[in-house]
Amino acid sequence: MGQAGCKGLYQSLLDYKTEKYVIAKNKKVGLLYRLLQVSILTYLVVWVFLVKKCYQDTDTSLQSSIITKVKGVTFTNTSELGERLWDVVDYVVPPQGENVFFVVTNLVVTPNQRQDTCAESERIPDALCHEDSDCPPGKPVVAGNGVRTGRCLRAGSAQKGTCEIFAWCPVETKSRPVKPLLGEAEDFTVYIKNFIRFPKFNFSKTNVLDTRDRTFLKSCKFGPKNPYCPIFRLGSVVSWTGSNFREMAVQGGVIGIQIEWDCDLDRPPSECNPRYYFNRLDNRFSENSLSSGYNFRFAKYYRDAAGVEFRTLFKAYGIRFDVMVNGKAGKFSIIPTIINVGSGVALMGVGSFFCDLVLIYFIKKSNFYRDKKYEEVRSGHQENGKVTVEPLQNLQAVEA
Repeated sequence: MGQAGCKGLYQSLLDYKTEKYVIAKNKKVGLLYRLLQVSILTYLVVWVFLVKKCYQDTDTSLQSSIITKVKGVTFTNTSELGERLWDVVDYVVPPQGENVFFVVTNLVVTPNQRQDTCAESERIPDALCHEDSDCPPGKPVVAGNGVRTGRCLRAGSAQKGTCEIFAWCPVETKSRPVKPLLGEAEDFTVYIKNFIRFPKFNFSKTNVLDTRDRTFLKSCKFGPKNPYCPIFRLGSVVSWTGSNFREMAVQGGVIGIQIEWDCDLDRPPSECNPRYYFNRLDNRFSENSLSSGYNFRFAKYYRDAAGVEFRTLFKAYGIRFDVMVNGKAGKFSIIPTIINVGSGVALMGVGSFFCDLVLIYFIKKSNFYRDKKYEEVRSGHQENGKVTVEPLQNLQAVEA
């Protein structure tokens, strides 16, 4: 590279280059351009800033703790259990209160079971037999109640029977009652206390109303007129899912209680309050569906006067409640504000780009506007060893 070339390169580093603008006096394209600008500005102000609040820094790493307490008593009188009073210790599992708890509403009771030999239930397909060889000793019955002893027990002259097993006898044979045993559980209440914390902003809150009135929790019930009371009637919770408590109590079910926290920390903390959503989670769309309902078994053990252990087996049907918490918090931050304002300004260029396409390709006089927008520059003429170029205006007004 020669000395003149190096000098020219050095001088070009100090040059400032500006764009050449062409003003098109076309009302239709001008109107389109302004509409695009207004639309982009409206989107930026209304959707980005007012609705989505993109000027805020957000925290979705919610830390949460749930405490639940169920209250209510009921009385039953059955042939298996006799007269019995049921309180929280009897019908709530687990009793200590967590984000998942179960309320018993129906029971199949098999009292006085002892470890002995007896016939397996006829409802177990793997227990059916025709002769002793169908009951290999020591082999457990699949989905059954015990271990085969090697004998096939048949009633009278029947050709088909069931295997004898060593198990807790007598085995469970009764079917589910069609009327819920603890139907009065509809009026039981559950107290759901939720502590939450957003660690990024060091902000903590609870769903219990901040009040000095000590009688508030003893008298309030959650509802549309009292949304900040954490005490819920079980029957109301089920009805808010679109289900009937009496029908659900027969075979059980699963209810989801979702607590949603959406906190704008640019406002006072008193405006950060939870929203509750109630849904039935088990399959309730088919009455005969095998996946609907909820049940499990448990037993209570005793010893007789001779020290022999026996038990009462319970097959419990009821409603399982899953309390789920999620949410987010937002607070003003200059960094996301600058980023979103910059994105909005960049979007303004889309309007110019689109109007340029319309101007030079889609209107009748597109060739005229194209010639004005794009200039062809050819080599200049040389006079006395110098190249002369006609000066150009930086700004041109073009009228159709």
